[in-house]
Amino acid sequence: MEEIKVMVADPSHEIYVDTILKTIEDAAKVRGTGIAKRTHEYLATKMREAKAVIALQGDKFAGFSYIETWGNKSYVTTSGLIVHPDFRGMGISKKIKNMTFTLARIRWPHAKIFSLTSGAAVMTMNSQLGYKPVTFGDLTDDEAFWRGCEGCINKDVLHRTNRKYCICTAMLFDPADHLPAKLPQEVIERIKSIDKK
Repeated sequence: MEEIKVMVADPSHEIYVDTILKTIEDAAKVRGTGIAKRTHEYLATKMREAKAVIALQGDKFAGFSYIETWGNKSYVTTSGLIVHPDFRGMGISKKIKNMTFTLARIRWPHAKIFSLTSGAAVMTMNSQLGYKPVTFGDLTDDEAFWRGCEGCINKDVLHRTNRKYCICTAMLFDPADHLPAKLPQEVIERIKSIDKK
């Protein structure tokens, strides 16, 4: 069996975006949980900006996640973690989560990293990385972030509670409590060249 490679995505990976979107949508239906909907262009941009991680087995899509900044880059989210059904149970989600987390820490070393999730596996991975459960009030107040929740089937809960809580669990990593992260040098050089633009 060919090795599954987990890497920071680049523009060449845009060919997988529609598969990623379909895999996310199908997983949300199976779980019966909400998920913020994203467009093809949104995910393609994440790849171009070195803000996404993809897992491939040869040319087969295995998994994906992306990062985004909020609140003038004082908060970062690692979002959209998905593993294709053919590759579940192989530890790929943890590898993807670890890489998106490291990528976020390298690019924005002083930003707080947060996650909204309804999945127990993601909560476990977040806890292992040093995230702590928090209230929604501890997260960014950036309205652009919260608009992303409008595509979720549970948005009514968020509205009814005046954004104090929802079905998802909020988790936060504060970099002030941890050592710096590391990435391969070629990825750091790519990020530096993107950030100079």
